Amino acid sequence: MTDRGWDEDDARPYFFLSYAHTPKAGARGASDPNHWVRQLYRDLCEAVLQLTTVPDGVAVGFMDESMHQGELWAERLSDELATCRVFVPLYSPRYFNSVPCGQEWHAFTRRPVYPANLDYERTSGIVPVLWAPMSRYRLPNVASELQFNHTSFGPEYATEGLYALMKLSYFRSAYELAVHRLAARIVQVAEETVIPVGRRLEFNGLPSAFNVTAPTKQLRISVLAYHQNEVPGDRSPDYYGERRTDWHPYQPVGSPIAQHAARLARQLGFQPTVHEFDDEVESIIEGNAEAPGLLLLDRWTLRDPRRRELVRRFDRSEAAWVSILEPFNGDDPECADRADELGDLSDETLRITRRASRPSFLGATGPTGLHTLEDFDDALPRAAMKAKYAFEGRTRAEPEEPPPPRPSLREAFRRGGGGYGSDGAQADPFDDPDGGDQDNGSTGNTNGNGRTHRRSRNTGNDPHREHDPYRDDGDEPDDGMAPLGGRGPR
Repeated sequence: MTDRGWDEDDARPYFFLSYAHTPKAGARGASDPNHWVRQLYRDLCEAVLQLTTVPDGVAVGFMDESMHQGELWAERLSDELATCRVFVPLYSPRYFNSVPCGQEWHAFTRRPVYPANLDYERTSGIVPVLWAPMSRYRLPNVASELQFNHTSFGPEYATEGLYALMKLSYFRSAYELAVHRLAARIVQVAEETVIPVGRRLEFNGLPSAFNVTAPTKQLRISVLAYHQNEVPGDRSPDYYGERRTDWHPYQPVGSPIAQHAARLARQLGFQPTVHEFDDEVESIIEGNAEAPGLLLLDRWTLRDPRRRELVRRFDRSEAAWVSILEPFNGDDPECADRADELGDLSDETLRITRRASRPSFLGATGPTGLHTLEDFDDALPRAAMKAKYAFEGRTRAEPEEPPPPRPSLREAFRRGGGGYGSDGAQADPFDDPDGGDQDNGSTGNTNGNGRTHRRSRNTGNDPHREHDPYRDDGDEPDDGMAPLGGRGPR
C-alpha cells in the first residue's frame, strides 16, 4: 500500500463505473460492444451535473477504458477507487465472472462507510445497476447481501435491464427515467455517507470479491479408486496410475475417466474440478454443499473395509447433490469374473441410494452397469444435471413460514366420546396435532431411523401386502436417482 495521494482542495469524483469489458463479435467489422457502456457513462455524468454543483472542468465520474493493461492503468485505477464517493457496478453474468471487476469491488469496500448524520442509516456506498437481467443467476454473497430496490428505477428496467432499454427505441422513455433516477440515487448516497479517502492499494495483487464461478456452474468430480501402489494382488495395476484420479477403467480406450468426465462436463457448460473422494467425503457427509458433484466409483475399492465404510456413511448422508457413476468395463476379464461379488458389494454399501431411486434413473444401459465408454458418455449428462437440480433445490431459500397442515377428519373421530376430546370439549375436526393426512385407509409406525412407514389396508389385489415407502408407484417421475451403472433393486 502507498500513502493517500489526494489533495483536499480537489473535488472528488461522484462515482466509479465498474463494468465487464465485452469482447467484439468474431465477424469482421463488428462494432464495439462497449460503446453502450460509454454512452451510459456520458448520460450519467450529464444527469449528475444537473443535480449537483460540480464546477466546470471537474470530472463527475470515472470509467476505465484501458482494457486492464499496464502499470500506469493499475495506478490510475487504484487512485480512482481510493477517492470516488460512490461505486456503481453494472450487473451482468460477465461481470461476476470477471476477476478485475471483483478486484475493483474489493478495493472500494476496503474503505469505511459512515452515515453522514444520525438520521441516516445508509452503510454502503454501492449503487448497483442491472445491465442485464440477473433473475436466472445466483449472485455472489457480496452482491446478494446488498439491500437494493431495483424496481424504483422503473418496471421495464427491473425486467429488461439497462442495456435493453438503451438498444430498443421502444424503451427510450424508460431509459431516460432509469438514468435520471440512477443519477439521483448516486447523488443521494454521496450526500448521505462519509467515505474517507482510502489508501492506494496495489491493484494487481488484490483478491476478487466474487466467487468467480457461480456454484451451480461448478461440478466437483471426485474419484474413489486405487493408485498403482495400493492395488491388491488379484487386480491388475494397468488400469491405475500414480494418483487415484488417474484411474482408467476403459483403457486402452479413451483417457483417464476423470479427465474424460471433465471434458464432457465442459460441453454441458460446467466448469469442472477433479478431486480424490477421500479428501471430499467428510465435507459431503457433514452437508457442506459447495457445488453439485459426481462420484466416479471403482467397485474394486469396496473390498477394502475402510473405503466401504466411507461410502456407506456417504450413502446414509443422502447427499442428493452428488450423483454416482460406476464404470465397470465389460471387456475387463477381472471385472467379468467378479461381477456378482462386486455388484453385491455395491448394492449393500449403497443401500439407501438404491432404495430411494426411481427406475427411470438406473442408468442408460439398464441395471447391469456402464460396460463401455459409450455407456458412460450417455449416463454422465443425466447424472450431472440431476446433481445440479438437487443442489439448486438444496440452496433455494426456505419459505419464511411453513405451510399450514392439511385438515384431517380422522383424528376428530378417533378421540374418545365420538368426536369429543378427553376434556369433554367437542373436538375440532380440522385440528390434527399429529400432522396426519386425510384418511386414506393407512396406519403409521415409525422405524428406528425416525422414518414413518405406512402400511396400506388396501393395496390393489393383495390387501395384506406391506407398502414399500421407496417403491416406485409411477406418480413422481424423476424423484431421486440411482448410482448410474448400479444394479438397482432386485
